[in-house]
Amino acid sequence: MTNIIDFTNCPRLLERAYSGANGKKIAVEYEGRQYMLKFPLSGDRKPTGLSYTNNCISEHIASSIFNLLGIRAQETMLGRFTVNGKEKIVCACLDFTAGVKQFYDFCSIKNTVLDSDSNGSGTELDDILEAIEKQQYVDPISLKEHFWEMFVADALLGNFDRHNGNWGFLYDPHEKIREIAPIYDCGSCLLPQADDTVMQSVLNDKDAMNLRVYRFPTSAVKLNGNKINYYDFLHGAMYDDCNRAVRRIYERIDMEQIALFINQVPYISELQKEFYKRYISTRLDLILRPVYEMTK
Repeated sequence: MTNIIDFTNCPRLLERAYSGANGKKIAVEYEGRQYMLKFPLSGDRKPTGLSYTNNCISEHIASSIFNLLGIRAQETMLGRFTVNGKEKIVCACLDFTAGVKQFYDFCSIKNTVLDSDSNGSGTELDDILEAIEKQQYVDPISLKEHFWEMFVADALLGNFDRHNGNWGFLYDPHEKIREIAPIYDCGSCLLPQADDTVMQSVLNDKDAMNLRVYRFPTSAVKLNGNKINYYDFLHGAMYDDCNRAVRRIYERIDMEQIALFINQVPYISELQKEFYKRYISTRLDLILRPVYEMTK
């Protein structure tokens, strides 16, 4: 098993703070590097048996799979942190803004497109694509490829919350370099609110699994005012750039490699490991594979 890491006594970096609504976050130094520790969301108001959601587990697994797919994502580790005598499992995310780099989310860059009626936070697909074409921050062709690969990987992992505020860009003021930031904020992948009962049901009941493939989760990106259903949208094959991204991502997916990684994730049960492997492989078989075969 992976070495057990305890972040409780790591030096706190009080000069760093992080925004966002999904759980508590603090900055720490671990082995000479700066990390953001993400804490699990309370599950008290969720209709499951979880006291805390699995968002930290999802963050680590999904970010790691992005990297396995050749899409640059944050480096993450799972570890322990004790608060008021209670031990919690946290996700340590290497802070890619450490040092002089400045971060700008896509919402901010979208707001720089002056000849558009859409605001920065709007997630209508055609408005996003228009902003990608017209923004002058990075090369629009590379950005469009990045967007669609991120969308396809989110479809594979069932991400329901990839809005304009949780992907973006880095700027190095010393080197005058602008670049696309690593993928981050993946805690809404892999059904983070599923408890053991839900996981067992999905593994044992084909209809329960199919519901979570064909019906939900949906994307945060909208088409004609409605959140995109990943299955319907990708099978519609309406956007050639998206079809090309499906082909690129599909050919990079190695389920044996993904399964090996999941088997080595600490702190999770055998049930969770089986659930994550089956959930991903089923979404691959039912969502991505038919599109790949139809458009190749």
